[in-house]
Amino acid sequence: MKNARSGERGVSVKRSAAATDVDEYLAAVAEPARSALNKIRATIRSVAPEATETISYRIPTFRYAGRPLVGFAAFSNHCSLFPMNSTLIEAFKLKDFPTSKGAIRFPVDKPLPAALVKKLVTARVAENERKKPR
Repeated sequence: MKNARSGERGVSVKRSAAATDVDEYLAAVAEPARSALNKIRATIRSVAPEATETISYRIPTFRYAGRPLVGFAAFSNHCSLFPMNSTLIEAFKLKDFPTSKGAIRFPVDKPLPAALVKKLVTARVAENERKKPR
């Protein structure tokens, strides 16, 4: 996929057909973003091994206790982690990473630090456990 502004080739995910599982999604992501997302995936699994993987809104998502836990995705010039809670993003005061209401962005060649991902996922697991399962 070409970057419209610069014409340079950026990270691409084959969008012609939606992935049906996380492995298929990741197989369509170019390096180095694929490696970054695989590190994020492994870190999430280490904190929440009982969480299940699915594709939701066309991105890889972990579910825990019947609810979305976190998601992640590759885009043209960055990757994102979606903690599924905007107040959590604000609470962590992430100065080193651009954020939006629902996402933490990071460069394709520099995954988020594992310690940060572990803290976010641990917080999300606790939130999901406090809520009644759907």
